[in-house]
Amino acid sequence: MRLTLVTYNVHACVGGDGRFDPERTVKVLKEIDADIVALQEVEDHPVGGSDLLDYMASAVGLSAIPGPTMLRETRGYGNALLTRLPVLAANRIDLSLPRREPRGALDVTLDWGGQVMRVVATHLGLRPGERRAQIRRLLALLESYHAGPGVLLGDLNEWLLWGRPLRWLNRHFASTAHPRTYPARFPLFDLDRIWVRPRTLLRSVETHTSPLARLASDHLPLKAVLMKESRDQAASRESGETSPYR
Repeated sequence: MRLTLVTYNVHACVGGDGRFDPERTVKVLKEIDADIVALQEVEDHPVGGSDLLDYMASAVGLSAIPGPTMLRETRGYGNALLTRLPVLAANRIDLSLPRREPRGALDVTLDWGGQVMRVVATHLGLRPGERRAQIRRLLALLESYHAGPGVLLGDLNEWLLWGRPLRWLNRHFASTAHPRTYPARFPLFDLDRIWVRPRTLLRSVETHTSPLARLASDHLPLKAVLMKESRDQAASRESGETSPYR
């Protein structure tokens, strides 16, 4: 079974031209047609009689799970997850540190065709020490999970390829392709990431680089395609005959 995941920092639906244009953001999401979408920098706004997140979810035909981390000018602001899969459980994880912008993650359990799947969507802090502490918390959460496929995706704000957070995550998940996503018009940095465990599920990772995506936000969407293992593959992996992390 094919599954498409996307992480997308939508910059509160304000594009490179400075315009607030949620319809443009929706058009980018429709271009991708993902089954699971992790959103960052979602800000509450009334749009067409609905809240912005509900408007986007309805427009693309997905269910919305809000994960606000702060109030900004009395409006909620933070993470969200859109999904086509049935939701089994959803929890908000507080990753905030003193005297820093509040940060968090959404920890969501989904039903992927009868198989339990754990998806953690996040947006990490701007300082290296802040990100190290946040990744330690997320890894403690992820390492306690063994029931089925696991995914971590979001805007990690990690500028240093040799930084400890990336080394820790690659050790847990196995190294994954990381195309550049920021800034959208001329990407120089790979701030947005997707990791999948077991690694054998992952078929591709790529940026979505349509003309509209280059304008709609300061980040490009990052897309991954997963293919479910056959029963024989899963049995072989669990028996230790092959490694999913090679």
